[in-house]
Amino acid sequence: MTKSEIIKLLKLESHPIEGGYFKRTYESNIRFESEAGERRVLTSIYYMLTSDNQIGYMHKNKSDIIHYYHLGAPTTYHLISPEGEYYQRRLGPDIANGDELQLIVPGGYWKASQLTSGEFSLISEAVSPGFDYSDNELATIEIISREFPALLEQTKCYIK
Repeated sequence: MTKSEIIKLLKLESHPIEGGYFKRTYESNIRFESEAGERRVLTSIYYMLTSDNQIGYMHKNKSDIIHYYHLGAPTTYHLISPEGEYYQRRLGPDIANGDELQLIVPGGYWKASQLTSGEFSLISEAVSPGFDYSDNELATIEIISREFPALLEQTKCYIK
């Protein structure tokens, strides 16, 4: 199956902030009151990087996110903890060689995703409490320079 076929079959759209393609697939009917207002308990999306849209730009969310691998090439994640620890993880099919089938990114971590080979990588993300754009912050050169100056050089290619 090609990336174009998957985009069409799953009705994926260009992600307006992060890059890649996505489609929201689930929103919990269960809601709760938070400091930021009413929230859903859980949301989920398909997310896909492609050979012509290879980077999910660095951002952070307030909620925890679980990423699940589905199809295609692996996705490399570039992560920065709130304490400034930088590390990489790979979400993909080759678990015998270190790929993971699911990856948990806690709220408050900066993350970028990258397709380094292949035509596409298709994953899902489950977000709890449910995703809200007001909980999402896109990285800037200024933010990373201020918070993690030693990491700017290795992460600036993931900043929009």
